[in-house]
Amino acid sequence: MIGLGFVYTVAGLLFASYALVSLYDRRGANGAFWGLLALSFLGGDRIGDIGNGVLVLALVAIAASGRMRGARAIGEERACGQAIFLPMLIVPVIALAGALAFRTPNLLVDPKNATLVSLVAGTLIALAVAGAWLRPQVATPVREGLRLIDSIGWAAILPQMLASLGAIFALAGVGQVVGGLVDHAIPAGSVFGAVAVYAVGMALFTTVMGNAFAAFPVMLAAVGLPLLIGRYGGDPAAVAALGMLSGFCGTLMTPMAANFNIVPAVLLELDDRNAVIRAQVATALPLLGVNVAILYFFAF
Repeated sequence: MIGLGFVYTVAGLLFASYALVSLYDRRGANGAFWGLLALSFLGGDRIGDIGNGVLVLALVAIAASGRMRGARAIGEERACGQAIFLPMLIVPVIALAGALAFRTPNLLVDPKNATLVSLVAGTLIALAVAGAWLRPQVATPVREGLRLIDSIGWAAILPQMLASLGAIFALAGVGQVVGGLVDHAIPAGSVFGAVAVYAVGMALFTTVMGNAFAAFPVMLAAVGLPLLIGRYGGDPAAVAALGMLSGFCGTLMTPMAANFNIVPAVLLELDDRNAVIRAQVATALPLLGVNVAILYFFAF
């Protein structure tokens, strides 16, 4: 049965190809960085927690060394106009179709991971269609993908690292500590107070940590599960979904979310590195208020 192993294998092989091309181009730091990331996908479950921890420290050391350099463009261009984006539409179509087709028990795809498997399958099919249409050189897709991800650099894996940090905080009991403080601060029986603290807390934790996936385990353990769901009977799906949306409001307002807010400013060569954040604050704050209202009026 096809499951997460398929997803990890495809991702691992992609990063391994980036590592090989980087080494061929004599960019050793880039090759080591993407090679270690490939190892985490291909063999992370075999090297254990200590091995993965050492791997992460090695990734941090390479990124902090400042030796990673951008990849060169290969200069292969085609005049295809807007039609070049048509193969991209295959990805969401296949992902949606697969998620719906394999959501029930079957012999082909694990229902728990049907969406991820379908997303990867759609990407591979789109790549095959684009290759058959444009007929590029064999190395072109890898080199162009490497050029794009090297322009982002180490920040490309920042969400993965911060999500892991959130899991560590949850295991360390940070959520329970925060929950104890919040329980004394919110007036007894105040559903709105609990909702506001949960949503605003998600945004604030995300602003500090840079990623809503890192903030979610903490705030869900502190407020979402014990108060909104356990004490006041809130809809678990709504509490989880709107909590994440509230966290994303924080993502729009923090430089810690470097891959979303700082990297685009660099790629666009903006004079103000915080220009993207300044433009997004006017959307993030009203959206956070809307999330609080929706959660309060429709989740209970």
